[in-house]
Amino acid sequence: MESTKPRYSISWTNQIADIPQAAWDALALPLKTPFLEWAWLHNLETSGSATAKAGWLPNHLTIWRDRQLIAAAPLYIKGHSYGEFVFDQQWADLASRLGLEYYPKLLGMSPFTPVEGYRFLIAPGEDEEELTSLMVGAIDHFCDRHQISGCHFLYVDPTWKPIVERQGFFAWLHHNYIWTNSKFQNFDSYLATFNANQRRNIKRECKAIEKAGLRLQVLAGDEISASLFPQMYHFYSDTCDKFSWWSNKYLTKQFFEGLHSHYQHRVVFVAAYHEGENTKPVGMSFCLTKGDQLYGRYWGSLQEFDCLHFNACYYKPIEWAIARGIQTFDPGAGGRHKKRRGFPATPNHSVHRLYNHRFDQILRSYTSEVNEMEQREITAINQELPFNRSI
Repeated sequence: MESTKPRYSISWTNQIADIPQAAWDALALPLKTPFLEWAWLHNLETSGSATAKAGWLPNHLTIWRDRQLIAAAPLYIKGHSYGEFVFDQQWADLASRLGLEYYPKLLGMSPFTPVEGYRFLIAPGEDEEELTSLMVGAIDHFCDRHQISGCHFLYVDPTWKPIVERQGFFAWLHHNYIWTNSKFQNFDSYLATFNANQRRNIKRECKAIEKAGLRLQVLAGDEISASLFPQMYHFYSDTCDKFSWWSNKYLTKQFFEGLHSHYQHRVVFVAAYHEGENTKPVGMSFCLTKGDQLYGRYWGSLQEFDCLHFNACYYKPIEWAIARGIQTFDPGAGGRHKKRRGFPATPNHSVHRLYNHRFDQILRSYTSEVNEMEQREITAINQELPFNRSI
């Protein structure tokens, strides 16, 4: 008998609320990353954080077979490059000099989240190559119809990268700093990996918390009271205000409050209290966890305390991660100071397609050279790690 290919229907939506949560999460929950799950993305939209007004117009692509969702891609139409942490402003400048419009562009990532793991969401058992090709074709058609300059997927899942490269996208190499659990038994065994000088430095930084009369408490999931979510926004907002020359306040208070009712099970807070105080923290860091992964996102303190940042954002989460068998900890974007605390430079990639042929060819050639320089930088950073070379 002659076999027939299954019939697919393609649809686009400007709000994830149009897609049933159970259908979306059937595709997203098996992934390592928590940042493509329905509740996280929905909270970004309904809180006013990722909206057309903010320059993040949701434009999600879905593939259905009959009434079953079998593939999806969280996508956004962008009129700027803020909140992406892949700095392509030079590309926009080059486009302008070539007489081209760089914006709007189509972007695939979890907004404001420079964490590896983006990919198309595809149901288990489906032909991933075929569906990826179908979705890329739909994206190409959409971009051509609406005069969108290019399509960009950021912080891609390394297992998905070769699949989308076979669809004609080119890769741009970047790096962040990732801690890996080398079968540590406790915090002391983590300390033992450093050379003597850096081990003393870390111990001194840890003792600074005690000298300041502070204690740190890790709170996860149901341990977190509702009042701490708006408090975390207060710390986040204050940090953004202090460092506005490099940071922007992308998330709203409603986003943090929404985490309590819709995403609390993934949240981890490290709260700093004055000794004897249990109700009002003086500083906090905000992490998410899923499976054996831990992700640092934001932090803040309303008062300057020596080494509180290092303890709340690195040391206490590492101690908590070791105790729970967490395998990797991504502490967040930026900061070469992370290498001094056991976070090697770790490669990640974005993948791109520009629809003007000349512009695309220029950037492919340029990016090939940039990738070589980036790899040399990663190697140089990791040669300077303060580890005990005798171990």
